[in-house]
Amino acid sequence: MTVPMHPVLVAGAWRPARSPAGSFRASNPATGEAIDEMYPVSGFPEIEEAIRAGRAAAAEMAALSPDAIASFLDAYAGGIEACLAELVRTAHLETGLAEEPRLRTVELPRTVFQLRQAAAAVRDRSWCRATIDTRADIRSKFGPLGGPVVVFGPNNFPFAYNSIAGTDFASALAAGNPVIAKAHPCHPGTTRLFAEVGFTILKASRLPAAALQLLYHMAPEDGLALVAHPDVGASAFTGSRLGGLRLKEAADRAGRPIYLEMSSVNPVFLLPGALRQRGEAIAAETFGSCTLGAGQFCTKPGLIILQGDEAGEALYQKLKRSIVESPPQVLLARTVLDGIRAGLETMVGAGAEIAAGGRSPEGPGFRFQNTLLRVSGGVFLKSPKDLQHEAFGPVSLCVFASSSGQICEIAASLDGNLTASVFSHSGGDDETLYETLAPILRGKCGRLLNDKVPTGVAVTPAMVHGGPYPATGHPGFTAVGFPAAMIRFAALHGYDHVRPHRLPPELRDANPTGRMMRLIDGEWTMK
Repeated sequence: MTVPMHPVLVAGAWRPARSPAGSFRASNPATGEAIDEMYPVSGFPEIEEAIRAGRAAAAEMAALSPDAIASFLDAYAGGIEACLAELVRTAHLETGLAEEPRLRTVELPRTVFQLRQAAAAVRDRSWCRATIDTRADIRSKFGPLGGPVVVFGPNNFPFAYNSIAGTDFASALAAGNPVIAKAHPCHPGTTRLFAEVGFTILKASRLPAAALQLLYHMAPEDGLALVAHPDVGASAFTGSRLGGLRLKEAADRAGRPIYLEMSSVNPVFLLPGALRQRGEAIAAETFGSCTLGAGQFCTKPGLIILQGDEAGEALYQKLKRSIVESPPQVLLARTVLDGIRAGLETMVGAGAEIAAGGRSPEGPGFRFQNTLLRVSGGVFLKSPKDLQHEAFGPVSLCVFASSSGQICEIAASLDGNLTASVFSHSGGDDETLYETLAPILRGKCGRLLNDKVPTGVAVTPAMVHGGPYPATGHPGFTAVGFPAAMIRFAALHGYDHVRPHRLPPELRDANPTGRMMRLIDGEWTMK
């Protein structure tokens, strides 16, 4: 019996894919078996149709009031909550992630909270950074890009980073842009459910019908052509470094903006005084962070740097014992399993030793043992590139430094990361080392943490979820936190001696809300 393919959402309608380039099914990672749902691989003519519809929708959205966009985002959040049970059930089937607490209690509430934060930022309007020079009569503000934003969602957050419901989607739409969502092939059914909810809400809103579009999959070369298309406003990608860099090269060559989250080993520095003071507690916290969600977090600690003294060795033994005693967890896909094996091969080839784990257990599905490696600081410094290779999964490398000076050398050899954590003595025992180490790490990460593991990204306006290359493609932006995340998908619009009635409301003399912050003649004010 032939399984019918699910329709795509293009140009304001659900319809069968036209001349698809192929089809695919997702797999249940707990069993390794294909799920009995078929999805199309869109060809480039269909992709171009979505781009044209998105461009037309962008022109319509430019004329909308902020309240129309905010109302949609709020209503969409409510619609997602009403569909909670089906979303959780489908995402669990496609990803193997636990229904409770991960999907139901943690990730889905975060997803709707992001949408509501984005809506609040739209209503407040301060995000647009209205700037007015009254003497020169020159005014500027951030506004939409004039074309659709393409969002490539990752495999590890089927809700919070979903291409048609997650943080990039919310940021792009809140900035006034239509979205072309490219589903991740690991969870197309989850993405379809979000799109069905969103499109139902959209039809009752003031947004154009093509403000949301969904394509499930495409050939790699078509993805490159998509991000490089002149009618695309910008693209956002979360995933592997290899895939991200290929997209970036194509977009850069065409002069199209693209924002990438790609690769991070999130070093955790455990200073000697901290380990003497509370080593056992730090070992437990570190273990939990390294293995949370089978290590499939972009903020998982892949590197643990500590001094090779008695306290350091004691922590390592505690961590190793926890790793050995912990059962393997389900991975998201076979590609994750393949990536772990390749990462281990690279690190072992550069001199690391597998101290615990390192194998796939027998049985169905995609699983890998929680794994711990170790290497000396001297060996690490000889091959820092290979030894900070990201193994996306439950794999971490302990680096034993010979001295405080070598700890700082290791820090200086690191690539850019999303996070860097430093555990230090609660008194002053580690203060001298911290004062030397912290300035080095400040240039190596987006978010610097003290006495705290990096897993767990709070959705707060102050959050920085970004960092230097190769963690992202640009160190100046964040993918989490409103309104800052919206700026990625905005253009700076200038108005020079434009008549008052022709100006956007945010740039007229009267404050349109009475509450939005504006920079007028060098002073931030609500006037």
